[in-house]
Amino acid sequence: MTARIGVITFPGSLDDRDAQRAVRLAGAEPVALWHGSHDLDGVDALVLPGGFSYGDYLRAGAIAAHAPIMAEVKDAADKGMPILGICNGFQMLVEAHLLPGGLIRNAHQQFIRRDQRLVVENADTAWTSGFETGQEIVIPLKNADGGFTCSAETLEQIEGDGLVAFRYRGVNPNGSLDDIAGLTNERGNVVGLMPHPEHAVEPGFGPNTTEAMRSGTDGLTFFTSAVAAVLARV
Repeated sequence: MTARIGVITFPGSLDDRDAQRAVRLAGAEPVALWHGSHDLDGVDALVLPGGFSYGDYLRAGAIAAHAPIMAEVKDAADKGMPILGICNGFQMLVEAHLLPGGLIRNAHQQFIRRDQRLVVENADTAWTSGFETGQEIVIPLKNADGGFTCSAETLEQIEGDGLVAFRYRGVNPNGSLDDIAGLTNERGNVVGLMPHPEHAVEPGFGPNTTEAMRSGTDGLTFFTSAVAAVLARV
């Protein structure tokens, strides 16, 4: 069986083609899906890619969270389908209440682009099972609205329930609470993060890496993990 992973394109998506390529490199079949459809085309997993959906009007990801296809995304999430939100996709997931909290303007009020060190905090999700808890990876980051925020009560719940998937290491680039770079839901099938794993999937085309991470392909593990999760469900 070949896993089929859908990548949803919204008006303003920029990284949907990159996500499709990452899916292909992970050994799965990428399936292009459209925001205005109610058909997931029988896919086994979903990626909500980065970009500036609907021009980031109102709030980043807020309009996209109400796109027609999001009704199917929510239903699929409830049924345990692996779903990954990258950058703008992460913003959509929190706006759709599939993940807690919210994403606001970076603390320094500037767009940022850097190769970002992350620590894997939860390796028990559909998108992180190929990592080890505590592992350090390098994933490119590019955003203007990447500051994770929530109430004190929600933050306590997130930390207490182990819902932090990734934390920033070395530099907190956007003022996120508790250095949070990515989250998972309690079930572990929905994951969202601000950095872009689809930009770190090929040797020589990923981030500038340390000696311990020379290949620059840390992002590929997100997608191979999802393929393994899909095959385990068959």
